[in-house]
Amino acid sequence: MQLSVVAELPTAAPQPVAAPLKLWFDGALVDVGTPQASAHTHALHYGSGVFEGIRAYATRRGAAVFRLPEHLERMRKGAELLGMAFDVAQATEAVLATLRANRQTDAYIRPLAWYGDGSFGLDVAGHPQHLMVATSSTNVHLNGNRTRVSASSWRRNPASALPPLKLCGAYVNSILAKREVKARGFDEAMFIDDAGFVVECTGANLFLVRDGRVTAVEHRDALPGITRDTLLALTGAESRPVTVAELLEADEVFACGTAAEVSPIAEIDGRRYADGSPVSREIAAAYAGAVRGEDSHASAWLTEV
Repeated sequence: MQLSVVAELPTAAPQPVAAPLKLWFDGALVDVGTPQASAHTHALHYGSGVFEGIRAYATRRGAAVFRLPEHLERMRKGAELLGMAFDVAQATEAVLATLRANRQTDAYIRPLAWYGDGSFGLDVAGHPQHLMVATSSTNVHLNGNRTRVSASSWRRNPASALPPLKLCGAYVNSILAKREVKARGFDEAMFIDDAGFVVECTGANLFLVRDGRVTAVEHRDALPGITRDTLLALTGAESRPVTVAELLEADEVFACGTAAEVSPIAEIDGRRYADGSPVSREIAAAYAGAVRGEDSHASAWLTEV
């Protein structure tokens, strides 16, 4: 009698199911995707909100948030302009609680405060206020790569019309500029003013290097970047207005921001900068050390999670 033998396939070990990410919403940690906004949400129609982009990093002492008080103070200023109550202590705990809940070390952090449901119209009185904090895996603006930049025909919102803070509605200006230059095959847009002075990129400040000297581009319409301020402290760079012509004559140009960190610029409208960017790379390394607690400023700049 012939026996038929059937091999028993090994049973695959059950895969652990990743716990859903949490976000902090109006005082409680909830699963991402749980909160829902009404179609009458004021911020949806009019951009009546304020946000920040913040980063946490793994350090030798564990996860830490880089320059958290400065970010939340800037957010408070934006909220105040909108007539919105904003408790910095509450927002601080919300950020830390969300990072702990999601067990994240290197993370991008997005706090957002906005006006909610109510009648249509520009008056924010009577609309409920909301606050959320979401975190995600590290998001690098400009991909940390050498970036091709083009000057946009759009002008940056003037500070006399919209203060250079992270007000939600103000960023439509950046969206228009970025769409314009991406249609021309570039990665990022640069704003200039009517007098030919450089303002900033859509979400990053600019620096130039000439003959080894580092200069921060300064403009009243540009966001007073916290990364920019950090690099001024690390390098002792000069801060002053810079024309487009001067930028094009520089040896190196780099963009900086919380998400962008330090990103060398490869080209501005056909003006190509040499590969290598030695000064920019050195500054990028110094910044990387600072955010991970390997710098003398670390104790003042890091909030442990």
